[in-house]
Amino acid sequence: MKKISLIILALITIVSCTKEHSKDFLTFQGTLENNTDSILTISGQGFNKTIKINADGSFKDTIKVEKKDIYSMQTNTGKRGFIHLANGYNLTLTGDSDDFLNSFKYTGKGADGNNFGIAQVLFSRENGNPMEYFALEKDAFDAKISSIKEGMEKLYSKYKNADTSMVNKVKSQNKQMFDFLEKGYEKQHPIAKQRAEIMALVAKGKPSPKFVNYENYKGGTTSLDDLKGKFVYIDLWATWCGPCIREIPALQKLEAEYHNKNVAFVSISSDSDRRSQGSWEKANTKWKNFVAKKELTGIQLWAGKDISFMRDYQVNSIPRFILIDPQGNIVDNNAPRPSDPQLKKLFTELGV
Repeated sequence: MKKISLIILALITIVSCTKEHSKDFLTFQGTLENNTDSILTISGQGFNKTIKINADGSFKDTIKVEKKDIYSMQTNTGKRGFIHLANGYNLTLTGDSDDFLNSFKYTGKGADGNNFGIAQVLFSRENGNPMEYFALEKDAFDAKISSIKEGMEKLYSKYKNADTSMVNKVKSQNKQMFDFLEKGYEKQHPIAKQRAEIMALVAKGKPSPKFVNYENYKGGTTSLDDLKGKFVYIDLWATWCGPCIREIPALQKLEAEYHNKNVAFVSISSDSDRRSQGSWEKANTKWKNFVAKKELTGIQLWAGKDISFMRDYQVNSIPRFILIDPQGNIVDNNAPRPSDPQLKKLFTELGV
């Protein structure tokens, strides 16, 4: 009897230890079709994990996180996504590198929350920038808000098995957004309407505003008119802008892939005296040194004191990307980023 008790105790101990151990980490694996990346980095506050992607697009690793949370995902060429992680998860991801995030599908433990997150992001993208809703007249504004609320309720219902903490976090964020929109409409409507009228001047098909005689890193100056006859993909950036810098690898890869094609890649730096100890000369030097150090390709320009091009496009944050056709007309005043697979799809549609 004593021996049996000891055996049972030993088994209980083994099972308990196994369960405890299984909660100490998670497994993440997957396969990405059309893959050209070699590294997938998962990061969060005080957390960073690098996973090797094999040549066939497969990967597998174990991860230990300090807390259940949403983490960012980025490949070495700048493709970005996110993932909800918790120790004990066993996630498998399938997707297409040429349609990053849109094609993602998770299976395994923790999949419901991640599939909900993707659906929520794609739904938000479909509905555009909430700040632009303020430009709508009141009836249209109310109808838009009502439609989005209804759509979100359908998502909550569809993914009812998703992680509760994640869903509650999304619900809380959405409530804050709706409160802000509904309470701020009266004040924001005239401002947004005026901005919408200005943005109508740079809508698709309209002649693009021009930049004239911007300093070219290789010498001399360059104007937008110099590039007529080609599509022009413009990157508005600065050396101090982290998100801008993170797009550089994807932009350089794109420039190499479309070398000798009917498209010019133009990067316009907005480095100014404000972030260069009050000196325009130092701002110019900082820009030149950065271009040299990073061996930036494409047409590298510095706007200097001329902010008219950015002002005409109502640029209030960077990076910002603009696509112009060979006739000098606007294709997209807020084009996909280099890391967004939608950009190459757009190029294909345009016959670039």
